[in-house]
Amino acid sequence: MSSKIYSKVVFLMAFFSFTCVLAQNSLFSEDINSQRKWVDSLYSNLSLEEKIGQLFMIDVFTNKSDAELENIADFIKTNHIGGVIFSKGNPYRQAQFTNKIQTENKVPLLIGMDAEWGLAMRLDSTYAFPWNMTLGAIKDTSIVRKVGNQIGKHNKRLGVHINFAPVADINTNPENPIIGNRSFGETKEVVISHAVALMKGMHDAGILTSAKHFPGHGDTQQDSHLTLPTIDFSEQRIRAIELEPFRALINEGVSSIMVAHLNVPSLESRSDFPSSLSPKIVSQLLKEELGFKGLVITDALNMKGVSNNNIPGEVDLKAFQAGSDILLISENVPKAIEIIKKAIKNNKIAKSRLAYSVKKILYAKYKVGLNNFDPIETTHLTSELNSGLNDAVYKLAIENATTVLKNDLGILPISDVEHQKIGYLGLGDASGETFYEALNRYAAVERIENKESILNKNSKLDFDHIIIGYHRSDINPWTDYKFTPYEIKCIEQLSRENKVTLVNFSRPYSLLGLQSFINIDAIFQVYQNSDIAQSVAAQQIFGALETLGNLPVSITSAFPVGTGYKLKSNGRLGQGYYQNLGFDERFEKKVDSIANYALDEKMTPGMQILIARKGKIIYDKNFGYHTYDKKNKVQSDDVYDLASLTKILTTLPILMTLEEASKLSLNTKLHELIPALASSNKADISVLDMLSHYARLEPWIPFYQNTLEEKSEYYASEYSEEFSIKVLENMYLRTDYQDSIYSQIVESELRDTLEYKYSDLPYYFLKKFIEQQTDNSLDTLAETYFYRPMGLSRLKFFPLNHFDKEKIVPTENDTVWRQELIHGTVHDQGAAMLGGVGGHAGLFGNARDVASFMQLYLNKGDFGGKIYFSPQTMTKFNTCYYCDKEVRRGVGFDKPQLDDIGPTCGCLSMSSFGHSGFTGTYAWADPEEEIIYIFLSNRIHPDPANTKLIDEDIRTKIQGLIYENLSKDY
Repeated sequence: MSSKIYSKVVFLMAFFSFTCVLAQNSLFSEDINSQRKWVDSLYSNLSLEEKIGQLFMIDVFTNKSDAELENIADFIKTNHIGGVIFSKGNPYRQAQFTNKIQTENKVPLLIGMDAEWGLAMRLDSTYAFPWNMTLGAIKDTSIVRKVGNQIGKHNKRLGVHINFAPVADINTNPENPIIGNRSFGETKEVVISHAVALMKGMHDAGILTSAKHFPGHGDTQQDSHLTLPTIDFSEQRIRAIELEPFRALINEGVSSIMVAHLNVPSLESRSDFPSSLSPKIVSQLLKEELGFKGLVITDALNMKGVSNNNIPGEVDLKAFQAGSDILLISENVPKAIEIIKKAIKNNKIAKSRLAYSVKKILYAKYKVGLNNFDPIETTHLTSELNSGLNDAVYKLAIENATTVLKNDLGILPISDVEHQKIGYLGLGDASGETFYEALNRYAAVERIENKESILNKNSKLDFDHIIIGYHRSDINPWTDYKFTPYEIKCIEQLSRENKVTLVNFSRPYSLLGLQSFINIDAIFQVYQNSDIAQSVAAQQIFGALETLGNLPVSITSAFPVGTGYKLKSNGRLGQGYYQNLGFDERFEKKVDSIANYALDEKMTPGMQILIARKGKIIYDKNFGYHTYDKKNKVQSDDVYDLASLTKILTTLPILMTLEEASKLSLNTKLHELIPALASSNKADISVLDMLSHYARLEPWIPFYQNTLEEKSEYYASEYSEEFSIKVLENMYLRTDYQDSIYSQIVESELRDTLEYKYSDLPYYFLKKFIEQQTDNSLDTLAETYFYRPMGLSRLKFFPLNHFDKEKIVPTENDTVWRQELIHGTVHDQGAAMLGGVGGHAGLFGNARDVASFMQLYLNKGDFGGKIYFSPQTMTKFNTCYYCDKEVRRGVGFDKPQLDDIGPTCGCLSMSSFGHSGFTGTYAWADPEEEIIYIFLSNRIHPDPANTKLIDEDIRTKIQGLIYENLSKDY
């Protein structure tokens, strides 16, 4: 055969072998002639030593010194090394070193990494995605594919061509020291479906993959890094179980397969003979019987499983003769090259065999773009590898993986946060602080500090429900996971005497240490102890997120594979990421930009901005300070004077419940609500008309102005029966002046024209009616009926009675009436003269609690497992009854504008609703897109004359961004 024909035959063998592997991925669709030309040209210009060098992939640690790395670069060049597998180090130094060796060598190098759960498996300053066992709990494998895609993108950004993943081992042995969390589970079905999904995700990113560890490393208690493990099962069992994931991955186009160092007597008759050196296992089983045509790669040849009884250099020859293409981490590359070279010259290895592997390797290099190498751009490398999309993908995975194993009497999710005393006990060697803080967003949860008292039989803890969080280190999947004897005693003791939910933030195998599960009321398996996992678990425990995972391994007969109770959301507001909910990647920065512009232009000292979609908060940020002196930064738990948001957060929901109880209707007249109005000009105004602001009422009355000239007649510095209405700490209004307030409203003239005109006055009447009807104060009713059962601890009247003053954002520096900075008392003068509680103003709150109340409305009255009012009632009050009269309002709710000017961006449906407040507050909800938008500020500090925030429509500009950046296809 001529050399030309020989070259073509060998190329076609390698080409068709690798093509059939990669053809399923459109990324790798290239012109055959171009591929062949590049591979043939390169191969024909290589010496024998250069060709043999292509077989080797050496390990590089970029955490070594510059001098050591320089020596490694020289070693690569001298020995014509074909590839590098990077290990411990830094992404920036790895990128620099990759650029160096790619430009210095005749043949570009294939770059590989063990990045099973992301680059963080090996590198600092990079991202760790969930372990495979965590992913194995996810039913929707499209989410696993997203994880694989993000891992693949990170590899590609760093110039890595092949990720030695996915792990295809079936972890049927809980005591496996090296696989464990690295496996998707203990059944072939779970491992197949999830390994294929992860692989496809990486292929989508243009990364080559490697199924490992063939023929299956899952059922052993030995570590092949330290010894040669034995897989002592029948050939029938291995073919039926261990080989099935590899068979499936081969059929789906896996790029390469890594062969493990295992003693498999049923497949290789030679005693203690590593599978990686066995022609029967590599060539006959993998390549011929299973039909694998891709790259065959040895596991590291410096591992004790293969190196203990083999001489360096000779072991490389044996692996190559067995059928491998790439020899990974040889103990002695120069010696191995000489031995293989000698074997070729002595005809122990055919030149066609060498050509087949080398050309297959070169073909792979062409496929990943090494025919036209572009240096890795190092600018912004670390920040791009740690983008917000990582957290979004991670959270999506965790949210779908967490698994409820036990839920006696349906104690999860916890719905009643008003009447239960809840305790939290943290066990394990890692922090559970994020979990504890997240629990406290939904209820007052008390930390159990005195752990010694738990085992004291004479000391019973006074809690209705105890949540035990078992937190173990999340640094890698091999860390210790077992309960200590003391921890087991604590769990057993508490479970006998209390209602207990055990939340396991470690691998599920830790539960095997418990003698019994009978007394534990609920068991919640979370798999990881990351901050995101802790936050997700807390949200699911309180029903803000649903729980969907299935156990991927069995925990005794009590919890077989597939165990998992689905918990539905109970309507509480959870935490999410905008990238998972249909928003453009640049969305966050755009909102930030407008907020920072408002600060720079001194439109307000600070603000809280919150955006939620589909029951999940996707943007929750604080900007600026309480005042322009910049001493007190705005925090999430700071409370603002909500001004007119009080109308829809206090008066309106109470009115809705009274309407459901038939205490009034929308057609009820004012004289029916308040009989004393029977002879007034307002007697026949209906509830519908006045709450639609279509009743000819004056917008407001400056009640305080009549008191300015003779202040001593109206105010005292101390409380007395005559001066009992507290306006400020040292300012008490005359008791009978409240009657004067109502008289002024009753006696006020009606406007001449019946048209839309916004007015605060209806809410004075409604406050009086509600308090007379219920024989209770408006603030007490709101707290009792809504805020407390909903767990909204940051919605309060009289904030100084509930919060430190430094947590309350001040409003106006009132130089006209109160003569001081309004800080901790209501800004609205009318509400202040009513003692701090008005139907139209007086409520303070933070963005999160305001958003939760708006979520109640979006849920049409259902929140936290409790029905507050019916969907029919919500629809009744959220209807625009006078739109044909050019009145945009619903019943109490503001609605989008009917023309060009109005309260919204003009881009929402008419089903949306909300309100704005004079102090610079805004709350809006859109049922069609399930979006909530909250903007809280104190734009009137120190002077209400500052109208820049309103003049430039900052609040609605942000609202417009929400809809501009929302994907139409989501």
